Amino acid sequence: MSRVMAWVQERLPVSGADLRELTNEPVPNHLKHWWFALGGTPAYLFVVQIATGILLAVYYQPSPETAYESVRYITEEAAYGWFLRGLHKWAATLMIAAVILHQMRVFFTGAYRKPREINWMVGMCLLICTLMLGFTGYSLVYEQLSYWGATVGANIAGSVPFVGGLMRDMLLGGEVYNQHTLPRFFILHAAVLPVALTLLVGIHIAIIRVQGVSELHFEQEQKSRDEHFNFFPDHLYTELMIGLVLMILLAALATILPATLGAKADPLTTPEIIKPEWFFYVAFRWLKLFSGTVAVLSTGFIVFVMFIWPLIDAWIRRHTRFTEASVWIGMCAVLAIIGLTIWEAVVSH
Repeated sequence: MSRVMAWVQERLPVSGADLRELTNEPVPNHLKHWWFALGGTPAYLFVVQIATGILLAVYYQPSPETAYESVRYITEEAAYGWFLRGLHKWAATLMIAAVILHQMRVFFTGAYRKPREINWMVGMCLLICTLMLGFTGYSLVYEQLSYWGATVGANIAGSVPFVGGLMRDMLLGGEVYNQHTLPRFFILHAAVLPVALTLLVGIHIAIIRVQGVSELHFEQEQKSRDEHFNFFPDHLYTELMIGLVLMILLAALATILPATLGAKADPLTTPEIIKPEWFFYVAFRWLKLFSGTVAVLSTGFIVFVMFIWPLIDAWIRRHTRFTEASVWIGMCAVLAIIGLTIWEAVVSH
């Protein structure tokens, strides 16, 4: 072993001390708490998604004639297919929840303020990519609800002024759901969006490395002599423990609440009740409250405001006395999101 290490050391003259020096960025003490270090959770779940997704793709066949049967084979016949599909489903659910919670934590702690405005916008792109991954993955099953959910989603995209028709045609491969739609969804889900998400995560982490982690100070805590700890090995061990807990949780959820399979998609029969996945409940309820164009335009405006919120917040703080207006606005927004989500979840139509 010593000869092997000497051989590697001669060709890659990097010592353990050099690696520790490279990775030992001082980390603020508040990151010892999981809820302040939520960024690592979706990253770990994304790795689980990639690993399980590759294994599922071995059997999945993205065409209207074969998609449902291939998912049925994975669920009922392939060795441990039901478990891998359950891991993939629950990792997706927890990943979306973790990204949303991370975005909320950044918002309510003001960690998007100067000089971190660009990283907030990168985070918004990450959130949108994550939601699109959930939408395209849900649509691949070719169940009755996933088929009509994809159809409704494409029709919503088609109602966007000026570019709606182009967006719908690019998504579906035509004006309506057809034999080209599932392959497009599969390419988006298995290639385009994961690559985009990986690049965005790399940019996100690079900006954090350049700017450093945002410092949070709490009045109730006494300042200690050392308010930081090393990334390696202290924070790395924390992330590894979080990963172990998540793996146990995912295994339990996939076993106790496995992914199910509904009725096969029937383009000629519209279900009485069409509901998307839970993370789109708020948008679905919003669309039901207003006409199509108004709902789409208002949703786009809300997303745009979220993108440029650091600039809006800076203007409010500079020109008014409401320096923490963002907290109250954020609380109202969260309550509205929770209310609309629950409303859509409990109604039967």
